[in-house]
Amino acid sequence: MTVKTVLVLGGTSDVGMAVARIYASEGWRIVLSGRNDVELERNVADLKARHGADASHFRLDVLKPDSLLAVQLVPLPDTAICVVGLLGDQAHAEQDAIHATEIIRTNFEGPAILFEELARHMALRGSGTLVGVGSVAGDRGRRSNYIYGAAKAGFAAFLSGLRNRMAGTGIHVVTVKPGFIRTRMTAGLRLPGPLTAAADEVGRAIFQAAEVRKADTIYVKPIWALIMLVVRNIPERIFKRMRL
Repeated sequence: MTVKTVLVLGGTSDVGMAVARIYASEGWRIVLSGRNDVELERNVADLKARHGADASHFRLDVLKPDSLLAVQLVPLPDTAICVVGLLGDQAHAEQDAIHATEIIRTNFEGPAILFEELARHMALRGSGTLVGVGSVAGDRGRRSNYIYGAAKAGFAAFLSGLRNRMAGTGIHVVTVKPGFIRTRMTAGLRLPGPLTAAADEVGRAIFQAAEVRKADTIYVKPIWALIMLVVRNIPERIFKRMRL
């Protein structure tokens, strides 16, 4: 049987590594990308030691245009998963345009441009899966994280449009909304236990959605779909007075 390849964009993150481990355990070839060569090498070594995986890595920074060239040098994967993200600090971003720009570009602009490039090549081949990790924060802007949420909303809209454009081409596009995740990025935050997913839980959900169910959009914890349905439908005159 032909071994399939998965490209994990954001392979130094907790979720990226969790996803890679799930795919490695299923016998896939793993390619990790990220900005930190030392962490990438360590993660590749871990995948080889734990799973005997055929794993490799390359350096990629989604904020730099030449990252497109880096992607072009890698053999086209069967599945590409983008877990790149930056939560940032809302209060800081309100006062610092550079920080706000970094949040928006990391969560929306960079991943969208990379996926557009990958989609173009996959369409020429006639097959492939693209998985973008968004956020429930993008379902409605809230004062506590609206810059991050706006960037994730933009990425979700991009994925929806790309899924629509690629329908019938053999390219499948999946949007994943995890909700709270226990990772290094959220360390120190007070997270509600029942609404918070472990990184491994997100990894399993991504594999199931992309490779088994062929889903379009999923909430890792289904309760978030109900919660955000309620939040989206709160009348604006009431919503403006809420501190969410």
